[in-house]
Amino acid sequence: MNGTKRANIMIGAEVSIVLKQDQRSGKLTQGIVAKILTNSANHPHGIKVRLQDGQVGRVKEIH
Repeated sequence: MNGTKRANIMIGAEVSIVLKQDQRSGKLTQGIVAKILTNSANHPHGIKVRLQDGQVGRVKEIH
């Protein structure tokens, strides 16, 4: 599942995100969603979330 729709992402879900500093390389970081930061229903680059460890990025994959 991709991370462009807010409805697909739940708090507590395991996801892969791309951090701001990794956008050029596309390196993914895995973690558990603590908070959903994007308010709109859709975002073409992925919904922005904060992981439980405090990292913030856009969701690329939902596991």
